[in-house]
Amino acid sequence: MNIEQTVLKIDNLSFGYHNKKLIYKNFNLELKCGELVSIVGSSGSGKSTLFELISGNLKPQNGEIKKKKISSIYQDPYSSFHPSFKIIEQIKDVVDIDLKSFDKNLDEKINSLSLNKELLYKKTHELSGGQLQRCSILRALLMQPDLLLVDEATSALDNIVALNVMKLIVKQLDRCGILLITHDMNLAKWCSDNIINLNEIITEN
Repeated sequence: MNIEQTVLKIDNLSFGYHNKKLIYKNFNLELKCGELVSIVGSSGSGKSTLFELISGNLKPQNGEIKKKKISSIYQDPYSSFHPSFKIIEQIKDVVDIDLKSFDKNLDEKINSLSLNKELLYKKTHELSGGQLQRCSILRALLMQPDLLLVDEATSALDNIVALNVMKLIVKQLDRCGILLITHDMNLAKWCSDNIINLNEIITEN
């Protein structure tokens, strides 16, 4: 993908739950390959709602969302893996590259994530939350997305591993755009090209 190609464009988005006050009113956002935009805000400010709207799990009341190929890293890794299958099987199911390239990319990213390859041949209940989250990140990166949605991806990791994981995620900017959802303003300031504070948007609405 060409650097600076638009991977996400949100035009005049409006959304609210039922008859409650709108969370988003005429919200606009454009994200290009090579950019990292952080969405920050307190609990209940609409961070995860925006994630679900972009993913297509929720439908906007007004406006339009255009996006390129997406992969997602969720806050709760247990909800993103089926408990009955091995991790490696669930990764291979969604990664669209040939076996030789898969093995090469797999080994490279496993080392970067401080993962033991043996963990990939286990089921979800056999892994800790931190291990499973790193498997979730591994799967998302191997999918080679144009747009990477990251929802509090390091919340289950200790500080050192979390920093290394974020460095790995940031390295993907030469091949995709990243939308980071976080409550951590310091993290957002460290890695972002642009920060959108949803608390300010809610106040304006």
